[in-house]
Amino acid sequence: MIKVLLADDEDLVRSGLRTILSSAGDIEVVAECDDGQHVADLVRLHRPHVVLLDIRMRSANGIVALRRLMALPEPPAVSMLTTFDVDEYVQEALRIGANGFLLKDIEPVQLVKAVRDLARGGAVLDPSVAARVVHAVADGERAAEPARRLLSALSDRELEVVGLVGQGMSNAEIGHALHLSEATVKGYVSSVLGKIGAANRVQAALVAYRGGLIA
Repeated sequence: MIKVLLADDEDLVRSGLRTILSSAGDIEVVAECDDGQHVADLVRLHRPHVVLLDIRMRSANGIVALRRLMALPEPPAVSMLTTFDVDEYVQEALRIGANGFLLKDIEPVQLVKAVRDLARGGAVLDPSVAARVVHAVADGERAAEPARRLLSALSDRELEVVGLVGQGMSNAEIGHALHLSEATVKGYVSSVLGKIGAANRVQAALVAYRGGLIA
């Protein structure tokens, strides 16, 4: 069972997310809160696999809460929630270690898929959102040379993998595209993250974009 914590200061949003996730037989919402102040305490108590964290809250916003979560010995996978395609806090959240972003009007099927992907160690890089997020945090510049130097350490297969990560594909989808097992893809992803110094798949996608692998 995938355990999820919801942190959002809008009751209606939490209710909608809870209803959608509870309809999936393998997902359980184990805790909720309406501010960022108590998120870390609730994570220690309930030990969720996934936290859906509003990036903007009235009390202790999502960035503050994210920092506290990343300081835990075994932090859960965290996806930020936002009503905006591009949010001023996106780059900071990525730097701290967020595993991705979800728009609050995400389709129910995509929400369930995103939570499952996060629980398996993936990142929320839905193609409909990923390109906008990646372009936004690039600050209008590719910063091509540093990224190309990082990418030059990768094998041809690893370049293929990181390019598909940047397109929002899960390990299973990458495996299907490249005719590889999911376990093999997972190994490639781990190798890529280590070689380019990325904390997660979202940061790897940024390097791929800046280095020209993603148009």
